Amino acid sequence: MALDDYVWAAGVATDLVNTAPEVWHGEDHLPDLGSLVAFADLHSIPTPAHASDLRAVHRLRATVRDLIDHPGRAGLITGASALTSPAGNVTLLPDSARWAVSLRPAATVTDALSLTCGVGVLGAVQTLGVERFRGCSAPTCQGAFIDTTRPGRRRYCMPGLCGNRVNVANHRARRSTLKHHNG
Repeated sequence: MALDDYVWAAGVATDLVNTAPEVWHGEDHLPDLGSLVAFADLHSIPTPAHASDLRAVHRLRATVRDLIDHPGRAGLITGASALTSPAGNVTLLPDSARWAVSLRPAATVTDALSLTCGVGVLGAVQTLGVERFRGCSAPTCQGAFIDTTRPGRRRYCMPGLCGNRVNVANHRARRSTLKHHNG
């Protein structure tokens, strides 16, 4: 993993925390090993092998969510640094000036996700600042995210879902107001 690819890594961290039941009104989006395999495949993370991987990823998800929910610089750095402990060797990538880190041999899916989330959080803190760690602005959503957009104005954990829901609700409210005003 390239250490300067924090945008991708922060996206994985955001996706992971937004699989939690509190985001989906009680429905866990990582309920079983099969869903974890699909999540790992989607994010090019080593494939999980055991049911214990699922429990470990659920614990990691809670840890990363706690970091996003409490974005103090010192806490983010300490917490994210602990997440990078599964790292193996740090090196320069061949034919480039980019730093990279590899996982230890026999690393688990949780190790890979932990390292990825740690790099994402550390990169976002260093490059963008703690104000980029936010809760979703949708009134019915409990999601959280790390805003890595250039302007830093992202409002929703899942813009295609939460943003659309808010836009539809606002549109319906405007139509209702116009209908009552003109009626």
